[in-house]
Amino acid sequence: MKHGHHSVEFLRQLASQSDRTLAAHAGWFLRELDYSDPVTEFRGFIRSLNYELETGALLLSRTINPDIDIGACCARLDSMAARCRELIAEPASVREKCRVISRVLFHEYGLRGNTDHYADPLNSYLDQVLIRRKGIPISLSIVYLLVAERLGLSLEPVGLPGHFVVGCYAEQLPFYIDPFNSGSFINAGEAVDLLRRQSTHPTIADLAPTPVREVLCRCCRNLVNHYSVANDPDRARLFAEFVAEFEATYERHTT
Repeated sequence: MKHGHHSVEFLRQLASQSDRTLAAHAGWFLRELDYSDPVTEFRGFIRSLNYELETGALLLSRTINPDIDIGACCARLDSMAARCRELIAEPASVREKCRVISRVLFHEYGLRGNTDHYADPLNSYLDQVLIRRKGIPISLSIVYLLVAERLGLSLEPVGLPGHFVVGCYAEQLPFYIDPFNSGSFINAGEAVDLLRRQSTHPTIADLAPTPVREVLCRCCRNLVNHYSVANDPDRARLFAEFVAEFEATYERHTT
């Protein structure tokens, strides 16, 4: 506090480094001193390579709304998972548990795809999806995955070209859940048909799990497009920078 601006710059540089321990400590000091910079924190998360879906989704939300109540977001997810536990009659298969999740999220809590205002940037932020109860395929899939994780289910994000679903590979034949369409279930063949109807040329790789890094990067790409449509070039540029940061970080650590 004595050194003022110089201390803040020093801590922000540390928070952006790939050393996760240093970054975490620097972030703690910034928050305690009330000097936290959500954009810098998200850049630090990108560079850390320590990609965890819930943390990343909340940090992404904070870049636009620094005052979000993270505790309230987590409590909503906890509440959804607790309701699912009440309805699951053990022993239950993974498929049966997923049916309960779909019932709770899309019928009891009323989550739905925002078909009327698909390009609204608020559809991409986890806190806003939980408050407004509407989103786009990728953000609704993130909610589904975070609730499933609390129930101990190993589900995977699946970034189909032009659409996003949740995949389950625990059974002999994989199946997919479409959160944008009220959590409906589709098999691999139906997923391929969906892609063909969208005039794409599907491959088996399209049905494979998507890394968390790419899930969050895809969220940022969507926001570039949505802010461009909303005629907000500054925010479109910010999320384009995040996309470039994800890509540069990945390239540095894979070459």
